Amino acid sequence: MPFWSVVQTESRREHVAAKFLAQNKFEIYFPKILNPKIASRHRTVPMFPGYLFVSIDGGWWSVRWTAGVVRVLMVDNKPACVPDEFLDAMRAREVNGLVKLDSKPRPRGIGRGELVRVLRGSFEGRTGIYQGQSGAQRSHILLNLLGREVKAMVNLRDLAKAI
Repeated sequence: MPFWSVVQTESRREHVAAKFLAQNKFEIYFPKILNPKIASRHRTVPMFPGYLFVSIDGGWWSVRWTAGVVRVLMVDNKPACVPDEFLDAMRAREVNGLVKLDSKPRPRGIGRGELVRVLRGSFEGRTGIYQGQSGAQRSHILLNLLGREVKAMVNLRDLAKAI
């Protein structure tokens, strides 16, 4: 019975591995996104740089020796199995061949330099100074730990404005 697995490719050679895997009659899934740093130029990049999904039916060893492939990700000396639901959910988010990512959420009324309280996680209950965001969900805050200011990354959902 076929199953989906993950292969690691040579650096920046996902297209090469995809081409040769397809030539060897393997079904592949190579999700792409718009480059979030230069989305205005409509440049596409791999969603998972250095990795491809490949459907394996029977002998997986020929996947490993395909040009551009570094290794097949393994678990207990067998190729790691990716649930079909995971790939189906990713494919469901595709628009014109690109996976549509959630847009960057805006902080809930929190501005740079404002006092925030951590609601959950390792720093629960601590207050800090909001410094901004570095990713879709990562926020930087300054915490006073052991008498000095320490920069920490906290999920945006785990922050609230301190009253």
